[in-house]
Amino acid sequence: MAGMKTSVRGGLRGSNRFLARHAEAPKAPSPLDARPIAEIWTEYQKTQAEHLRNYLMLKFLPLVRYNAERIYTRLPDEVDIEDLMSAGLFGLMDAIDAFDLERKVKFETYCAPRIRGAILDELRSMDWVPRLVRHRTAKVEGARQRIEKATGRPASDTQVAQALHMPMEEFDKLKRDAAAVSTRSLTQRCFSSDGSRDVREIDVIRDETQTNPLGDIQRRDLRDLMTKGLSRAERLIIVLYYYEGMTMKEIGVTLDLSESRVSQMHSSILARLKAQMQHRSRELEPVE
Repeated sequence: MAGMKTSVRGGLRGSNRFLARHAEAPKAPSPLDARPIAEIWTEYQKTQAEHLRNYLMLKFLPLVRYNAERIYTRLPDEVDIEDLMSAGLFGLMDAIDAFDLERKVKFETYCAPRIRGAILDELRSMDWVPRLVRHRTAKVEGARQRIEKATGRPASDTQVAQALHMPMEEFDKLKRDAAAVSTRSLTQRCFSSDGSRDVREIDVIRDETQTNPLGDIQRRDLRDLMTKGLSRAERLIIVLYYYEGMTMKEIGVTLDLSESRVSQMHSSILARLKAQMQHRSRELEPVE
């Protein structure tokens, strides 16, 4: 048994091979099937025979899948159910070795907590977030949900901090720590496509560094429409004031005009543009 555990724990390769051979394959008839299960347990606990242990593992292997699938439903898609079953196999092996017939307990009842415990231990070892941070995060979310159920509206940070009886400085630190409890894989499935290939998160993520060509064209057309019919000096006032961020005084120096004259021209331009936009408002309405 110890030798088998050592080989299996080397990256779970041994358990994965065992599952691949026996999890889905039809069970071959065995001479032990004709014997009472209590008799097999009694003989195994006396002899520790390897063929009896293998028979018991195969017989109760569906319990591993059952418990792994129940835990898998509450986990993200990145977790592989085969890894959960591999961890649960350790719990099954430990349960077979530690089972005591004298306690008069069904093995199915006894081994289920051992299998679930082995799976949860494996998940904790894979988790990069400390358990204390997980505990605090669950505590905050629990208080937030209780407040929202009682009030019927979203809970504020102040309300949650008061419910937890902690100062806001400590709550802010707890909130910052809780913000790092999860990661998201860019290669995980986002949604199924019409074809055979699933669409991944990385396929649909927005690139904020790129501009929308359609938006650029619309802005250029709107700018051309607005400046149509303006003189060169009027166009320069619009460009220098709104695009270059220059003041009226700086524009006056550039165009050799007084600041008041630039301000008058600017007001006149805005009035004309407003009238022009109102006259052509139907052209600017979005097409349905």
